[in-house]
Amino acid sequence: MSKASSTELPKTVDPYRLAEQEIVLEGEIPLQALSRFGDSVFGFEDGAVCRVSLSFSMDGERRRMVTGELETPVTLECQRCMGPMQKTLVSRFTLGLVTSDEQAQQLPKELEPFLTDDFSADLWSLVEDELLLVLPPFPLHERDECPARKELEAFEPDESVDEPVRKSEDNPFSVLADLKTKKH
Repeated sequence: MSKASSTELPKTVDPYRLAEQEIVLEGEIPLQALSRFGDSVFGFEDGAVCRVSLSFSMDGERRRMVTGELETPVTLECQRCMGPMQKTLVSRFTLGLVTSDEQAQQLPKELEPFLTDDFSADLWSLVEDELLLVLPPFPLHERDECPARKELEAFEPDESVDEPVRKSEDNPFSVLADLKTKKH
């Protein structure tokens, strides 16, 4: 297996040739180049990058696959306090390379399809899609770290006050029980 490494991951490649040669690509993608992802997060530092490792291979049935790992630090908006929170997004995935919907339907369930042209695949788009998939739907600070912690505690019931014990005669069905035991 050969290994190609660069500072910036190539934007487009021939994934089928890479799979036949079992190539591993490692590099970075500047987050500012991923506009859909940039619109989905609170922000990221200037010059922030996503570190990427992609392994192209073929399985025993000659299906071409790409196995990848992504990691990037971002700032998300806490849905509790609406303030910024730091998070490192991590994704590990295995995709089957396909050129049509028919091929995608023939993949085993453990492989997600990656639709490509015959000789070209947009790796930056692949990485952006994977980053969007690992975004948490409701990002929250840890409870003890959230600036809104005091406001949250104000809305919680006080555990020191016991709830009044309900008497059996307060039960609305006690009348039915009485009817059942009385003879007419």
